[in-house]
Amino acid sequence: MYSKILVPVDLAETEMTALALAAAEETIRQSSSAFIRLLNIQPLMPIALLDYIPPNFDSELRENAEKELADIAEKLEVSSERISTRVRFGAVYPEVLAEAEAWKANLIIVGSHRPTMATYLLGSNANTIVRHARCSVLVARK
Repeated sequence: MYSKILVPVDLAETEMTALALAAAEETIRQSSSAFIRLLNIQPLMPIALLDYIPPNFDSELRENAEKELADIAEKLEVSSERISTRVRFGAVYPEVLAEAEAWKANLIIVGSHRPTMATYLLGSNANTIVRHARCSVLVARK
């Protein structure tokens, strides 16, 4: 079965995150040796704004995201030895795919909204992850 499950977490989208986390908990129950990594991607600050933000902005952003991920991990019904967290900076789908490759994940579980006309025309992060991932991807929807 799956041994390394990567779960991208959007801290602003609690409903989508809850769907993905529920699917991850169900999947990890099927294997006594599987691990989960919760991943949060923080956007890069546009260069034009660098003069207007404090110098430690990125580190504060990382610390806050790490704390929120730790809180989420604590609430999961999975032993703490089987969960890790990671915060990366950049665009969502390239960073998710890069983390999956670096960590050697064999399953990515991503929460997603129902597709709308806008996402059909423009695409979505979940769609791009599904198309380009080198491992299995489970899209959790309502």
